[in-house]
Amino acid sequence: MIWVVFALMTGVALICVLWPLASPRVSHSRATADVTFYREQLAEIDRDASGGLIAPAEVAVARAETARRLLRAGEEREREGPAHTPPKWRQGAAAAFALVTIPAVALGLYVGVPSWFVGLGSPDLPDAPLEARLNASLADMDVSVAIARLEARLAKHPDDGMGQEVIAKLYLAVGRADEAAAAYAKALELLGETPQRREDYGEALVAAANGVVTADARAAFETTLRADPSRPKARYYLGLAAEQAGDRNHAVEIFSKLVAEAPNAPWAAAVRARLAALGAASPSPGAGAAAEIAALPPADRDAAIRGMVDQLAARLARDGHDAEGWLKLVRSYVVMNETDKARAALLDARRSLAEDSAALARLDDLARELGLGGS
Repeated sequence: MIWVVFALMTGVALICVLWPLASPRVSHSRATADVTFYREQLAEIDRDASGGLIAPAEVAVARAETARRLLRAGEEREREGPAHTPPKWRQGAAAAFALVTIPAVALGLYVGVPSWFVGLGSPDLPDAPLEARLNASLADMDVSVAIARLEARLAKHPDDGMGQEVIAKLYLAVGRADEAAAAYAKALELLGETPQRREDYGEALVAAANGVVTADARAAFETTLRADPSRPKARYYLGLAAEQAGDRNHAVEIFSKLVAEAPNAPWAAAVRARLAALGAASPSPGAGAAAEIAALPPADRDAAIRGMVDQLAARLARDGHDAEGWLKLVRSYVVMNETDKARAALLDARRSLAEDSAALARLDDLARELGLGGS
């Protein structure tokens, strides 16, 4: 009777071994799964940041850490190479081996277990900590190393859109805004348009212009809001653009709506600070005209703004003792991406206000702020 039991047990063991060999194999790569996971995690960080669920100071850190992990997973996936199914003859050979070996091993173990075999694979042995093994190399890799590795990868694979987007986030985190803007532009070209991607591109353009919302950046935010009107970051930067263009009322309107809709968001304090600064200033005398200009189609609005800037320049050419006018003119030229005119206006302002030390100091501060150079 005991041999019948042994035979049944051996048969069950053979079925368990041969069944997978007879079935088609589907290979699952852990590195591929990790790449997918970290890409989704980056997208989730961006969504949380746009919705005000993560403090601005934490966004760059979270993006950089996730990007490092994504880079590591991508390298691991490349080392693994493509998954493949073994040929049929190997499956047949494995099955034949199992048919002979399993009964023989079972019989041998029944007759007598060698002493050297005892204890191998003991469940009492301590396990190597998985988290420590996964994180050991990541902890030692700082953002600069991650950027260098990703740059090397993109040099070989420039059409890797996800790599371009990841390195853009890293560039922005370390203050390399010009390169961030270029990488975002490449990501938009390769991966296509999304509100988040276009918004991030606009933010990089603002950072590259030392905080000035240029015409290209404004266009990026307007494109973002046409696709998703609720995005607070794009709305904030358009409010900032209105403030920089001297349209105080429109800026106040945008900032007030942002705070009213999300009073407890991490960025709400910064928006309140902008409102406080605007509230301390005197209302713009041309507020009605500014509101009418803001309601115009983009092409007509740009033409109207240019006309106002030209009128201001002509007035200052006749009477150059208006320090506020010069400051507004220089800033307007920068917003319009006319840097040469901004520098020329600075020179004219310094000549006209040569005996006003306070005005000259304000001009120098503005020049540094806009990246035009000091005195």
